[in-house]
Amino acid sequence: MLDIWNMFTRTFFGFLEASVITIQLTAVGLVIGSLLGLVFALFKISNSKILQKVAGFYITIIRGTPLIVQISFLYFGISSLIVLSGFWAGAIALGVHNGAYIAEIFRGAIQSIDKGQHEASSSLGMTTAQSMRRIIFPQAFKRSIPPLGNQFIICLKDSSLVYVIGVSEIYSLANMEAAQSFQQFEAFFVAGLYYLALVMIFSYLLKLVENKLDVQ
Repeated sequence: MLDIWNMFTRTFFGFLEASVITIQLTAVGLVIGSLLGLVFALFKISNSKILQKVAGFYITIIRGTPLIVQISFLYFGISSLIVLSGFWAGAIALGVHNGAYIAEIFRGAIQSIDKGQHEASSSLGMTTAQSMRRIIFPQAFKRSIPPLGNQFIICLKDSSLVYVIGVSEIYSLANMEAAQSFQQFEAFFVAGLYYLALVMIFSYLLKLVENKLDVQ
């Protein structure tokens, strides 16, 4: 325990900075992922066969390949076309990856709304877009909060994979500390504590949102 405490106190500020980078990666990834998820969810439920196929292709490819491959591809694979920093390559990869899962969450939530509400809004003279914006999506979003919360936490933990492209987040710093001090157990134990603390904070905030919106 003394070795763990010494590791914790010695690396406190380093892990604190790494935690900020982890939070930034997660936040940017979730914003990108939520936007992509909403767009492709709407594609998936549209009447256009082309849009449905585009959404299906995106979801199949992203869900069928490992995130670490997607991160490496964005950082190394397209460097001849566009040069991305490690942070942005990692954040975009997280967004694209989570977008495929969020798309399915939104699609399921939207399709779970009773069709009678679509018909009722149409009888009131609303267009499909107005019905979706005013009636359907607010209810669907409320229903999607629990699975979205789980996906957000997964995104936070998946951010550890950006260590492969040299981003100085929590896991990357733990690797460096383990290599330099030869205290692998202590370094990764402390890193695990930081991830656990972030997940607990995240879970608490999500619970507040659920209670605020009275999610059943």
